[in-house]
Amino acid sequence: MRKRCIRKVWAPVGPELAIVGAGIASREYLDRLLMRELSSLNAFANGKATLEEFQDMAHVNNVTQTLARMGIGREALPDCHKAEESLIEAARRFEETQHMGLSGPGLYALRHVIEWHDLQRSSISRSKYEESVRLTLARQKSGYETIDLNLMFKQKEEA
Repeated sequence: MRKRCIRKVWAPVGPELAIVGAGIASREYLDRLLMRELSSLNAFANGKATLEEFQDMAHVNNVTQTLARMGIGREALPDCHKAEESLIEAARRFEETQHMGLSGPGLYALRHVIEWHDLQRSSISRSKYEESVRLTLARQKSGYETIDLNLMFKQKEEA
């Protein structure tokens, strides 16, 4: 019997979807993300941060580093490295005292990282931002130098 070609018929994609992907995200959406990040930073400043707030700050720092390495706001890297060190120190402190907190320079660095991240987010297209988030997640899975909370606690258990 002869092979038969079965062609797939794809539904046409409207230009609205392409415009949404190519455009910059709406300011309302960006403001909601910024409020979540600032409330997490505020929880650190008050000494009432949880693991969820720690993870929020780690994600912001990791995506900011990825965008900076992609060439979008390279000036953010020094602040990202300071924030990364302070988050690692906060994780160590949490393991010892069960309280999550940051030092003054750590809060200052994280505040700058949030400002850089907001600037990066508002200057690129939504599709480019989503690509950087996917790249950050892939880097975390592959063991690239990012802050991964689960990995940090596993290293402590092994030692």
